[in-house]
Amino acid sequence: MKLSDDKISHLTHVVLKGLIEKKAITLLAEESVVRREIKRALVKELKLAESIDEAVRKKLMSYSKKIPEGTSEWEVLYHKFFQEESAKKGRG
Repeated sequence: MKLSDDKISHLTHVVLKGLIEKKAITLLAEESVVRREIKRALVKELKLAESIDEAVRKKLMSYSKKIPEGTSEWEVLYHKFFQEESAKKGRG
């Protein structure tokens, strides 16, 4: 799922507001700088998730037995392979 720049910007505001309200952080820089860093981290994670998704789908499509997307078998394999690819890329 791709997010628009506006949605990502909105998420950065929501995340920062939540962290400030819960007193989970102490700002050592301007809010705009912190939001920019949150946005950078979100974009990096979204791109990583997209690349993992692409690799998993490619792997599933390479099977000689075609597994229809949406079936329980596809879902189980997708989640298994997604976890494996995530671990390979250091995402845990």
